Amino acid sequence: MDGPGDILPRAAERFGNKTALVTAARSLTFTELDALSARVAAALVQRGVRPGQPVSLYAQNRWEWVVAYHGALRAGAVVNPVNVMLTPEELAFVLRDCNAAAVFTSAEQAAGVVALTRDLPALRTVVAFGDDVPEGATGFGDLLGVTGPAPAGTVDADSACTIGYTSGTTGHPKGAVQSHRAVLLNCALTATMHGRDERDVVVTALPAPHVYGNVVINGTFIAGGTVVLMERFAPAEALRLIGEHRATLFEGVPAMYATMLADPALATADLSSLTRCTVGGQTIPTSTIRRWEARSGAPLIELWGMTEIAGLGTTHALHAPSVPGSIGVALPGIEVRVADLEDVTRSAPTGEPGELMVRGPIVMLGYHGNPAATAETIEPDGWLHTGDIARMDATGHVFVVDRRKDMIITGGYNVYPAEIERVLAEHPAVAMVAAGPVPDPVKGELACAYVVLVAGADPTTEELIAFAGERLAAYKRPRLVRFVDDLPKTSTGKVMRRELIKSFQG
Repeated sequence: MDGPGDILPRAAERFGNKTALVTAARSLTFTELDALSARVAAALVQRGVRPGQPVSLYAQNRWEWVVAYHGALRAGAVVNPVNVMLTPEELAFVLRDCNAAAVFTSAEQAAGVVALTRDLPALRTVVAFGDDVPEGATGFGDLLGVTGPAPAGTVDADSACTIGYTSGTTGHPKGAVQSHRAVLLNCALTATMHGRDERDVVVTALPAPHVYGNVVINGTFIAGGTVVLMERFAPAEALRLIGEHRATLFEGVPAMYATMLADPALATADLSSLTRCTVGGQTIPTSTIRRWEARSGAPLIELWGMTEIAGLGTTHALHAPSVPGSIGVALPGIEVRVADLEDVTRSAPTGEPGELMVRGPIVMLGYHGNPAATAETIEPDGWLHTGDIARMDATGHVFVVDRRKDMIITGGYNVYPAEIERVLAEHPAVAMVAAGPVPDPVKGELACAYVVLVAGADPTTEELIAFAGERLAAYKRPRLVRFVDDLPKTSTGKVMRRELIKSFQG
């Protein structure tokens, strides 16, 4: 295989009419997924999408999303998976920045996306999933009615495959460009570490646009397993699906396990089919791991990854001894090291904290159209800065010590304070603003805005949160606002967010 676009054709040859994907709306075999994605590929080519052009996917988890993803790849396009929680303003930035030629979205969101095409001349095709397709969009069903051969040919494994946007430290997201080799390797190596095979049934509500969700879906397809894909997470429904489908794996973020453990449905849930589960997105308390393992009877495998490496960088091999609290070891063929905080060319001594760094074929090609940010993130010798502080023991197991600097991780989503600050600073009552995390037992962290008001202004907390909500995705907007007289600063005037947070934590 040259890339992830080969996954379905190869799986269809091997597993044929075995069920590959189950959603609330439809179940599909490998043969059906392969045929449908081939039709999408042919339709995109007929509509003028050329190899190398970005095609964006902006919708909730659904079978059509998976078909469109593979169809776009088979058309030679570069897939741009977009977080469905982005606001129209944020979506417009992403579509403009990557110069998308086509967008797949839901019928409910299609009218808003069509409106964006007026200011985006490269965007000529909007495809809507579902019924009630608005004017200016094409129904997904109509696309599937296109006849004609699917594009044939191989791809350059080192060419661009996906552009995944991350929250930006400067207030705007950056597009991490991944190669076909990187995406395919990450799916395949993860499947190997977690021991997937055709007997596996995986229940997950991880968003398909997220690299973790992508690795779960396509890593399972590679092995011939079945994915039971939830549109969105609900604890009681997840527990029900595990029992109904005799799932062998559940995969999610810490908040999912915390809410399932707290849900009344847990008392009667049948988890006996689970053979292992995975958790990533943020650190998870060891007490939660122990409680889930005791109730499910299955090991909960921790992992770590990021958009810039197409998914996972570290995890635990299924049959290796348990190392609680560790995010595991490097994937096969991938290097990880803990760099000295003062000199990146030196490794920190064993057991001492430093910056976690990654090198190997899963590292991104760079940030789209942003060579300066790329140079800051990838060293000339190929080592990628993760921004995470970690330590490594003598066996190569990695332990995350601290968050990436200033990042807020809420429910598995990464939020940068600069994005919140950029928006709230536009409010006429706000003189200065800083944002940071506050602990939360379910989501891990919540975003809190610390606001210095313009003299005489008297806005309410609700007013500022609503103002941010009009401009930021729901997971990015602050949940708390604290009014302060001033913000702590360095001698150069830079706001010290961590000092501000410490003052409220006593």
